[in-house]
Amino acid sequence: MQVIGKIKLALAPLINHWWNVALHPSARGFTTGMIPYGDRWFEIELDVVDDGLLIKTSDGGARGVRLEPRSVAEFYASTMSALRSVGIEVQIWPVPVEIEDPIRLDRDDQHRAYDKRYVVRCWQIIAMSAEIFQEFQARFVGKASPVQFFWGTFDLAASRFSGRRAPEPLPAHIIEREAYSHEVHSVGWWPGDSRLETATYYSYIAPEPAGYGKASISTPGAYYHEQLRGYYLHYDELRRARDPEALLLDFCQQTYEAAADLARWNRAELERA
Repeated sequence: MQVIGKIKLALAPLINHWWNVALHPSARGFTTGMIPYGDRWFEIELDVVDDGLLIKTSDGGARGVRLEPRSVAEFYASTMSALRSVGIEVQIWPVPVEIEDPIRLDRDDQHRAYDKRYVVRCWQIIAMSAEIFQEFQARFVGKASPVQFFWGTFDLAASRFSGRRAPEPLPAHIIEREAYSHEVHSVGWWPGDSRLETATYYSYIAPEPAGYGKASISTPGAYYHEQLRGYYLHYDELRRARDPEALLLDFCQQTYEAAADLARWNRAELERA
């Protein structure tokens, strides 16, 4: 994901809030969508059903890279070679971002596992979640993001905006400056990390209004995480639920309404009647 995402970052023009770098769930895995390259275009798709990365160009070129147990460094080299074979030259900064203990992509011989069962399960969770987030986004008529996958934090996200600019976040890192330039509420799915070692859904607002952490959220299993600054609903809660889709939609709606009301968003103008 980091290799493919960095290729898109290097070549796709900046769109507000870094939407240009995101990947998108596809019918068989994940896709970059169309990336411009001079007077041509190309697309990279991770096909987890057939265990392959496929590069397709607008002039008929196509190359593939097998998804199989091999080191990250080998995968990086094979992918860059496949791009060159269809006439695409791109340089990326080969250091993973937004992860713990990063190893350069071109030197990472440590990570080499590939278990299709779990790759497919992960993709299916993300694809099913994307479908529900799309239904949630359809209720909103203001500025809203596509449902998209951010490869750095490895999370699926859908964001809504009030339309007002936000104070510059502190510390003002380049990523946060662009991502949080306007008032935003986001929901998403995230596999977790050392701060929360479980797959989970999240909901947060930035900047966070006073009292959000004490809002009355009645979704079963949902809670406010003080360190991560947002509401969380673990994926296992959906696995146990009689109606998982209704549970996730309720989580998204309740946490959004609390956020929008406390931040005084003009909900009458932003929501579908």
